[in-house]
Amino acid sequence: MTIRDKRLHAFRPDLADLRLLGEVEAERFVEGRPARIAASVADLRAAPRPDSGINTQLLRGASVTVFEETEGFAWVQAAEDGYVGYVADSDLGPVDPQPTDKVAAPRSFIYPGPDLRLPRSGMLSMGAAVTVVGHAETRNTNYALLPSGEAVIAAHLCAVDAVADDYVAVAEAFISTPYLWGGVSGFGIDCSGLVQLAMRMAGRQVLRDSDMQAATLGAPLDPGPAYENLRRGDLVFWKGHVAIMTDAETMIHANGHTMLVSREGLKEAIDRIGYLYGRPTGFRRP
Repeated sequence: MTIRDKRLHAFRPDLADLRLLGEVEAERFVEGRPARIAASVADLRAAPRPDSGINTQLLRGASVTVFEETEGFAWVQAAEDGYVGYVADSDLGPVDPQPTDKVAAPRSFIYPGPDLRLPRSGMLSMGAAVTVVGHAETRNTNYALLPSGEAVIAAHLCAVDAVADDYVAVAEAFISTPYLWGGVSGFGIDCSGLVQLAMRMAGRQVLRDSDMQAATLGAPLDPGPAYENLRRGDLVFWKGHVAIMTDAETMIHANGHTMLVSREGLKEAIDRIGYLYGRPTGFRRP
């Protein structure tokens, strides 16, 4: 049997994805059913317990395959990056209607109707996908209307297939966003989550965790003895950490030092991080 990463393949001793039949051992194989994330942000956990750690998050509108639902949790695999884990079954919704738009602002609100003076009924992160069925204008503010009758600021949305020109500029929009282990939203994000979400908005689907990104993103890069070969958009990896170069000398990263998405000089970061975690393990150009 081929050794498979359980983060990216749905198999347990008792149950596995039917597509893995003959490749992994399990008591039972099932064909999953399609669903879509209905919650603003769904925590994808390592185990079906509310006290289990968060491995990553799925945003509203994300497609998943559901293999099991029991005791309030669903065992799912995300369509976009293949990540496997457990979400609250209340976070799931039907596949239809298909999303038409996605949130392009770092954060936005949902209102009960097209009026920003109404108390918000929900929140959305950049990258969340919604279905727009109409538009309205109230006091010179334009709103996109959802099937529920709720409304979102139209200027905060773009077409679901729109592509940002510069993934680094997307990442820079998250400056001062709180650090959250496993986070991948405008409400809280971690280092590899920032890379993944920024690249997703720029039309590139990448794997979730920093070790996956270090093994698959772009090509290895020789930074030079004084890091003179680096440029905007290059990635710097440490064991368990990744940062994005914003220019030849400065990087941006979600980090536990400031507990924010913040800018930092590369050489200063190397000196600071090296004290506890060693020097960079690699550099890559996406």
